[in-house]
Amino acid sequence: MIHKFYLNSFYIITDINSGSVFSVDPCAYQIVDYIKTPMTEACPSDIIGALKDNYTVEEIKETYDELYSLYCNDSLFSEDSYELLAGRLGPGPIKSMCLNVAHDCNMSCGYCFASQGNFGQDRSLMSVETGIAAIDFLMKHSGKRRNLEVDFFGGEPLMNIEVVKKIVSYARSIEDANNKCFRFTITTNGLLLNDEIAGFINDEMSNVVLSIDGRKEVNDALRTRVDGRGSHDSILPKFQNLVSKRDDKEYYARGTYTKYNLDFSEDVLHLFHHGFDQISIEPAITDGTMDYSLTPSDLPRIFEEYEKLAKIIIDIKKRGEQINFFHFMLDLEQGPCVFKRLRGCSCGNEYVAVTPDGDVYPCHQFVGNDDWIMGNVIQGKLNSEIKEKFSKATVFDKECCNDCWAKFYCSGGCNANNYTYNGSILSPHHFSCEIEKKRLECAIMMKVALAE
Repeated sequence: MIHKFYLNSFYIITDINSGSVFSVDPCAYQIVDYIKTPMTEACPSDIIGALKDNYTVEEIKETYDELYSLYCNDSLFSEDSYELLAGRLGPGPIKSMCLNVAHDCNMSCGYCFASQGNFGQDRSLMSVETGIAAIDFLMKHSGKRRNLEVDFFGGEPLMNIEVVKKIVSYARSIEDANNKCFRFTITTNGLLLNDEIAGFINDEMSNVVLSIDGRKEVNDALRTRVDGRGSHDSILPKFQNLVSKRDDKEYYARGTYTKYNLDFSEDVLHLFHHGFDQISIEPAITDGTMDYSLTPSDLPRIFEEYEKLAKIIIDIKKRGEQINFFHFMLDLEQGPCVFKRLRGCSCGNEYVAVTPDGDVYPCHQFVGNDDWIMGNVIQGKLNSEIKEKFSKATVFDKECCNDCWAKFYCSGGCNANNYTYNGSILSPHHFSCEIEKKRLECAIMMKVALAE
């Protein structure tokens, strides 16, 4: 399967099965539309006839020969070697866990998928006992996997920071004896950050996600405290202080864009100019009924903004400055492993989420839907049927994905979004698909531009 596109003056051809990417001239860009496989060594006369008004016969033949060499090397029009493997996939050990340590929040964000922090359940905080049981549960179901990941999430996890500290301490205390290594992440809105908490986060958290939407007027429109006041001016200096002392540890300044800020490249730049070089601004995915909801009619404007942002980041990097935009990060040399290409995220299989009362869900976005409870860490139960269902949910099982050029990059999209908006984890959310495909084109183009 071939996908080609023209962006920022580059003619780009991608071979989906091999993962090869080529920046080509206009002649090659047109020829691929006429190629039939299996390719023949000599350029077919119909290709010459179709293009001779635009290019010389010699140029057409020479370009065809170059494409034929790529075909012979399995770099162009390559065969799909993944589908047979997809049928052999099964459950794996649990390697990562999201701990919802706080089903409560000190903010009331308008677009919050978690119902302002409580996930549609009673407001509650995770106890130390439940947190320890969750760590033991992860240890038990991780098999021989050494490196384990635990994400502290909410609501707002800093509302339960003392329990977070005790969970981390317990996990560290059993690492060596069990040949395990824990990697912790925490997501915070920053209101409760102080020097002591920032120090703990920088000491113990391998990654930290800092929730801020960008410009003050954008952030404060929807990211408000429970009393309606904005949060930007309070959290920005706290985040700057934390990042300034983080050294080389990972972090993300993570925002959300809505219909209110379709010029979200300005929010990326706002964060960049305030000292953040690891940035993620993501679309608010909704049912389309809210005033701020993104809808299919917004897609042309969204595409335009991603292209604008890609060009901005190219210029920044060519000046020798550091910036990473999460959704433009793409490894074209090694890329994701085969399993990730086929299944995407490890939701419900190698990744689970745990609520304050110990219930286990496929991921944090399924929390609150009792149909998806997989077990309970206190009781030590795990539903193997649900785990099996997610382990076999590959891109080849998802509607429309098999004919999509982006299938090995996105692997069928977010299972939770698919279920929430289309009623099945195997039914991709097409609005999200369109956004992802544009981001991928921008990311590929950036690789080409920066390789010059």
